[in-house]
Amino acid sequence: MARLFGTDGVRGVAGRDLTAELAMDLSVAAAHVLGDAGAFAATGRRPVAVVGRDPRASGEFLEAAVVAGLAASGVDVLRLGVLPTPAVAHLTAALGADLGVMLSASHNAAPDNGIKFLARGGFKLSDAVEDEIERRLGESWSFPVGSGVGRVRDAYGEADRYISHVLTTMTAALDGLHIVVDCAHGAAHMVAPEALVRAGARVEAIGARPDGLNINAGHGSTHLDKLQQVVVSRGADLGVAYDGDADRCLAVDHTGTVVDGDQIMAVLAAAMHGDGLLAKDTVVATVMSNLGFKLAMRETGITVIETAVGDRYVLERMKSEGVNLGGEQSGHVIMLDHATTGDGLLTSLHLLGVVAKSGVPLKELASVMTPLPQILINVKDVDKGKASVPELIAAVAEAEAELGETGRVLIRPSGTEPMIRVMVEAASEEHANQVAGRLADVVRTACAS
Repeated sequence: MARLFGTDGVRGVAGRDLTAELAMDLSVAAAHVLGDAGAFAATGRRPVAVVGRDPRASGEFLEAAVVAGLAASGVDVLRLGVLPTPAVAHLTAALGADLGVMLSASHNAAPDNGIKFLARGGFKLSDAVEDEIERRLGESWSFPVGSGVGRVRDAYGEADRYISHVLTTMTAALDGLHIVVDCAHGAAHMVAPEALVRAGARVEAIGARPDGLNINAGHGSTHLDKLQQVVVSRGADLGVAYDGDADRCLAVDHTGTVVDGDQIMAVLAAAMHGDGLLAKDTVVATVMSNLGFKLAMRETGITVIETAVGDRYVLERMKSEGVNLGGEQSGHVIMLDHATTGDGLLTSLHLLGVVAKSGVPLKELASVMTPLPQILINVKDVDKGKASVPELIAAVAEAEAELGETGRVLIRPSGTEPMIRVMVEAASEEHANQVAGRLADVVRTACAS
C-alpha cells in the first residue's frame, strides 16, 4: 500500500483524494501522536493546536474537518485564518502550541489541497512521526466529553505577530527601493505587501486578489512572466514572487532576468559570510543545486554540504551540522536563525536588505554565480528500481569523464512514478543536451520495465 504522506504532507485533489473524512481522521490521529492528549489529563491542561490555510476554496471545508477532529480529541484550537506556511510554523512556536496544521498544496493548482502537520517548536515532522500518524489512522479512540472537549477560537490577529517577527530580523531598511511583489493569489496576499511597506519599500502588488479558485493561476514563483513584464514596464528595482503558501521565493532583477533559489542563496551566503554571520562558513544545498552555485561558493571560501531533494532534508542536515543557511533551487531558503522552515517573505526581506545595504543592483549581486546550463529529462514508463544497473553506471562514468570539472550528471529515480530523471550540467547547453540525450537513451534501454 502506498504511503499516504508524501514529501510535504498529505496532498491530493480536494474532495476526491483528500476528503473531509480523511482530514478529520488525520487530525484525530495527529492529536494523539503530537498532542498526546492522554498525557495532559494529569496536568489539567489541554493540548493546543494552531490551524492555518491558504485561500483555496476547499480549505474552508478541510479546515472545518481538521478543527472538528482536533477539538473532538480534546485539543484546544486557535484558527489563524489565511496565512503562509512559515507564519503557521512561527506561531506554533511563538504561541507555545503543541502542534500546528497548515492546509495548502503549495504551488499546485486550486483543485489540489494538502495537510501539513508541525511539531512543537514549529518544525516539520520526521518520516517516523508521519508513519506513526498514518499507522494510527482509524483506531478506535475514547473521545472526551463535557469539559474535556477542546475549545475553538479565532486568532486572526496573530498575523501581526508574524509580520513583526520577520521585520525584527532585518538589519537594513528598504527605503528608496521600488519593488513589485507577486503573491500568487495565495497565502501571502495580505502579510507580504504590508511587511514590505513597513520595511520602507515602495511596493506594487500583483497576484494579490485571491478568490479561492485562482491561486497560482498565471502568477507566483512558478509563473514569472507577469512579474517580469511589470518590473520592466514600471521601471522597478526588482521583483519577488512567492508560491501559494509562501514558503518559497524567487526574484526578478530590473531587466526582467530571473534570479533563482541558487542565486538567492549565493547572494545571502556571500553577504552573511562577509558580515561574519554564516555559521561555520557553510551552506546546505540539495543535489539539484546548480554546479555554478557550488563553484561560486568555493571561490568565496564557503563550504557546500549536499542533501537529498526536499527542504526537510536540508533542515535536518542544517540542524545536525550547526549551519544557519540552506535551501533549494526552487526557492525554498531556510534561515535557521530566524525560522524553522523555508520562508518566502523572510527570504525576500533579507535579499532586499542586501540590495539596500550594499547599494548594488540585484543583477550585479546575482552575478556572484554563473549558472551552468542544466538539462533535465524525465524518462517515463521505466523500471526505476534499475537505476543502478551496470550499463547505466558505466554510461554515467563515461559522461562524467567527458564533462570533467565543468559539468555534472545526476540520475534520480522518481519517488512516486515509474520514472527516472536524468540531469546533466555542462559548460554549454548544446553539450548538456547531447550528454543528457545519450543517457536518456541508455535509461530507456537498460531500465525497460
